[in-house]
Amino acid sequence: MQTLFHGSRVAVEVPEIRIQKYHKDFSWGFYCTQLEKQAARWATRFGTPGIVNVYSFDDASLNIKRFSELSDEWLDFVVACRTGATHAYDVVEGPMADDTIFNYVQNFADGKISREAFWALAKFKRPTHQISFHTARALATLSFVKGGEVRNEE
Repeated sequence: MQTLFHGSRVAVEVPEIRIQKYHKDFSWGFYCTQLEKQAARWATRFGTPGIVNVYSFDDASLNIKRFSELSDEWLDFVVACRTGATHAYDVVEGPMADDTIFNYVQNFADGKISREAFWALAKFKRPTHQISFHTARALATLSFVKGGEVRNEE
């Protein structure tokens, strides 16, 4: 059993997968993190107080893709997902392309920088982690524990 966090403007007792107008690192899904401070940043990214939702997660019997670190495989997967590709995983876990790395991923995807240039530039400002849920079966393994208000610290 793991504890996961999701930052939002509201309490999310029943997570759902919402298709937005842009593609995320691991495709459409419900995104959480093991890092409570990261969830607090997500919750307050609009400059207003937000909610850090806490879940317990049991990953038994799910089809999970895990990236333990940045790698060519991670980069290729993120580029594919951001350009609209889908995958068959219930859950995908790994590093998150933060605000700085996001731009480098896009430049690589657009052919503006080489793979070598991407790796020379790819440095995180702080630790990142994301775990995304892509199927109803995966969402069913999340149990809402509580939600708590947070305010922007930065």
